[in-house]
Amino acid sequence: LRGFAQRTQETYLNCVSKLAKHYGRSPDTLDTAAIQAYLLHLITERKLAYASVNQAVCAIRFLFTIVLGQRDAAFEIPMAKVPKRLPQILTREEVSHLLAHSRDIRARTLLTTEQVKIVVA
Repeated sequence: LRGFAQRTQETYLNCVSKLAKHYGRSPDTLDTAAIQAYLLHLITERKLAYASVNQAVCAIRFLFTIVLGQRDAAFEIPMAKVPKRLPQILTREEVSHLLAHSRDIRARTLLTTEQVKIVVA
């Protein structure tokens, strides 16, 4: 009814069923503290990626706000912050080595052009 993709529906159902299995009872009987403890369990003990935890948050939030209609419940579950990764930068020596070992002039030109693009951007 909400227009979610089939895969999203399956994933949400899977997330909610794992929550129910974790506590051994229906998720609608859980409070916010129990849900936050479960999400902490996913991060610290199960070592899930932040994207997976965020997916669980969305599934649980959907269950409580849309399915169960508890829109006014104090249900503040923050989304996990995905750490930003710095781009990997080659050293001058690595760039020189790459250019020196390019197979032909076309490859060297492409590599040189891309290098300039990256530096300018």
